[in-house]
Amino acid sequence: MNRHHWWRDAVIYQVYVRSFLDSTGDGIGDLAGVRAGLPYLRKLGVDGIWLSPFYPSPQHDHGYDVADYRDVDPVFGDLAEFDRLVGAAHRLGIRVLLDIVPNHCSSEHPWFREALAAAPGSPERARFHFADGRGSDGGEPPNNWHAMFGGPAWTRVTEPDGRPGQWYLHMFTPEQPDWNWREPAVAAEFDRTLRFWLDRGVDGFRIDVAAGLFKHPDLPDSPDPEADARTRDSVNPLAWNQPEVHGVWRHWRAVCEEYTARDGRERLLVGEVSVPSAREHAKYVRPDELHQAFFFDLLGAPWDADAFRKVVSEAMQDIAGTGSTVTWVLNNHDQVRTVTRYGEPAEGSGLGAARARAAALLMLALPGAAYIYQGEELGLPEVVDLPDDVLTDPIFRRTGSRARIRDGCRVPLPWSGQASPFGFTSGTESAKPWLPQPEYFAEYATHRALADTRSSWHLYRDGLQLRAALHQLGEGSLHWLETQPGVLAFTRGDDLVCAVNFGTAPVPAPVPGTPLLASGPCPPGELPGSTAAWWIDGS
Repeated sequence: MNRHHWWRDAVIYQVYVRSFLDSTGDGIGDLAGVRAGLPYLRKLGVDGIWLSPFYPSPQHDHGYDVADYRDVDPVFGDLAEFDRLVGAAHRLGIRVLLDIVPNHCSSEHPWFREALAAAPGSPERARFHFADGRGSDGGEPPNNWHAMFGGPAWTRVTEPDGRPGQWYLHMFTPEQPDWNWREPAVAAEFDRTLRFWLDRGVDGFRIDVAAGLFKHPDLPDSPDPEADARTRDSVNPLAWNQPEVHGVWRHWRAVCEEYTARDGRERLLVGEVSVPSAREHAKYVRPDELHQAFFFDLLGAPWDADAFRKVVSEAMQDIAGTGSTVTWVLNNHDQVRTVTRYGEPAEGSGLGAARARAAALLMLALPGAAYIYQGEELGLPEVVDLPDDVLTDPIFRRTGSRARIRDGCRVPLPWSGQASPFGFTSGTESAKPWLPQPEYFAEYATHRALADTRSSWHLYRDGLQLRAALHQLGEGSLHWLETQPGVLAFTRGDDLVCAVNFGTAPVPAPVPGTPLLASGPCPPGELPGSTAAWWIDGS
């Protein structure tokens, strides 16, 4: 394998900065905290980190409402601290990806403030989607689209003269107006942003809402106006996945290639792409577009051997066929944590934990790249009982519903000790993390996980070490094996097998003399419940 293309089989760790480690005692994680945690991540064995947004922001959506794309919010540090973080990461062999948000900005962004102060039809308003309302007085939204976070996708403004005026589009919240990428000034501004951070040494970008950016030029009514809000996904075909978006990624790829040509250090573009099928997904990772795009179908698959096999097969056929590699993911900052998602309350929490461990080994054995959300290596469950008065997710604020809110997976990490803040903050024991940590987090603290060789942390670390050591893993192909119902098994190369039991049937032991390299909590020869194992032919 050509190691110049480091991203093809890289394992990247997602750092949700405000919940990783707090260096100042204010209860909010920061860039200095990330820097302090780099040795922990080096020990785990990841190839890089993806930092959630740390830009200046009023934090209506925790940084995904960006007010300035080329600076650091004081709550997280400053540009000097960012430079120290990048330097420290590179010295440890850890690459750094930034989260960039090109679909929308903050309503506090200077350009949006200029648009509000300008007249209809002005160049300032052309940078966003401003439109006249319907009805005799313009009092109805320009179309029937709904925002993903609840409510209509349009908000009416008060014009500078005090009269009710035009409406602007926001596919998430009113505090996050959508950019109009049909306006050349927007593309030019993001070019400046890319180069600003590339010049500071970053290794690439995770692109938020990468299938967005362009809307249908006529902004027509949707035949299913509530689809986005109902599914909490970008499914309105008039607002997402427009063909023009591919031109943006071709240009961004060219910018990255320009920097790579200068110093031989390959920069990565990985997109958050929500599209209807693996075949549509594949269009985003053609050789001249994004290097990678998260493949969410594995995350969304039910715990079923046939379902997993179908998802993996489609990805290998459609995505790997483009010349890219599949980018596997089981969790992120928007999803219920894996342990809880796979658990069945009637069975107790142990089943979810066993399944999460099995899924982790399965993901690390698949061809391609993998992304790990912070805390997954600790086996953290979702915090499901946060009181209403501490919830910060704009979905809750806009809908009043707790369904699919995201605070529960964003609770600050536990590092040490028996009580909150569990070493998360450098303040006193009375210091309060920005979201409260439950008492049971003591069981998952990193110092405890590192000391227990049976912990999920060691499972991840051992899996990552094996992945780095065995030439059969990483980039490549797989071959499915015939198995009994409820069991998934495949080979990587000629002498490595990954077997996952999705039910209760025993899985045959490896041939005599074959060493068991990694498994869940069970003896060789049987994989009850939900456990994965890797074998290698030692003959």
